[in-house]
Amino acid sequence: MPAPVPEPWNYIPEEILIQIFYYLSLRDRYTVFQVCRQWATAVSSSSVWHFTEISCDTEDEEGMLQSLLQFLSQIKHLKIVFDQSKEVNRKNVTRILDALAKENHKLQQLCIVCHGENPYFYSGQDILQSIRNICYTKNQIDLQHIDFRKMPFTLDGELVELLATTNPNLHSLFINNRTLVCNVAPDTIRKVLRACPRLSALGVYYASLSDGVFQELLKPERAAFTHLDIFCERLDKYIPVISEELWAAVSQKHPQLCVDLEFDHTVPACKIPRILKLNIPVSTLQLNTYNYMVNQIRFVTQSYSSTLKKLTLQTTSSEDLNSSLVDLARQCRNLLEIHCYCVVSQEVVEAFLTHCPGLKQYTLKVTKERHPWKPVTVQ
Repeated sequence: MPAPVPEPWNYIPEEILIQIFYYLSLRDRYTVFQVCRQWATAVSSSSVWHFTEISCDTEDEEGMLQSLLQFLSQIKHLKIVFDQSKEVNRKNVTRILDALAKENHKLQQLCIVCHGENPYFYSGQDILQSIRNICYTKNQIDLQHIDFRKMPFTLDGELVELLATTNPNLHSLFINNRTLVCNVAPDTIRKVLRACPRLSALGVYYASLSDGVFQELLKPERAAFTHLDIFCERLDKYIPVISEELWAAVSQKHPQLCVDLEFDHTVPACKIPRILKLNIPVSTLQLNTYNYMVNQIRFVTQSYSSTLKKLTLQTTSSEDLNSSLVDLARQCRNLLEIHCYCVVSQEVVEAFLTHCPGLKQYTLKVTKERHPWKPVTVQ
């Protein structure tokens, strides 16, 4: 252990050090642990580790991850970020998850984020098996929040049902991870809702919804449901849509409900008007379809003016688009963000700045620029 740190660091109370170390990255905590006995004691406090983000992106993290294992039992909220293109990173993630299954009984929140290129023929089965191991553990892990939206491995109904039945106190479950195939049937989501009576936030594919799922949400004993995050992709053209009446009933039963809708570019243009319904309390809408969207924008203006907070468009420029966006700015005064990835008129920019007092960010370009387009933050 290194010698004691020179003044004035010796006089900082341990509780202040704990507050400082709480905000450090895992790598910095590892460095702090090696500085001196006083800092090692402070950084070992459970308060430092309750919220932890682990980044597995380089091959020189073996020692750091080894030291982490002794603190795993103290983590309550864990976020794992890793580059999936490298085998060593994937092995480190499975190692961490398997250690959690053996040593941690306090874990409440698990979020896994992947980036980088997915290797050919790699489907993440090793990581999915480690997630199953957490469910099978005898340490009685009681997860309350699960977020797999940025983990691009196909989830099946069996795993999703396992997550729900072994974690009945789930408050949020996000499995809309944008993979090519949705293998989670509506019947699985019905079982999830039954197994987790406190579930108030759910992220799914549109293909995983059905009349039966909405009937579960309408049951008298159902606790308040506040957030539904829906991803629509090409397979949705083959499934029936949720009726206007069911949306109205669910909105009435759960008045705090906010719905986020994302349309992938593979969704046929003719399907979008069938999915969008008047009574959906849409908070965030992403139309990444690259189609002519003027009619849809006019519908959004008429239907969601009181609820819409964020709108993202991937469409084509036209005078009709400019006109429809100016009208939307005048009607949707609660808008916080607007991102349109095609050239618009200066009048459109001025309309949003004038009529949306709460606007925080916008991507509105009046001339062609090199991508990626960066949003402007409103001061």
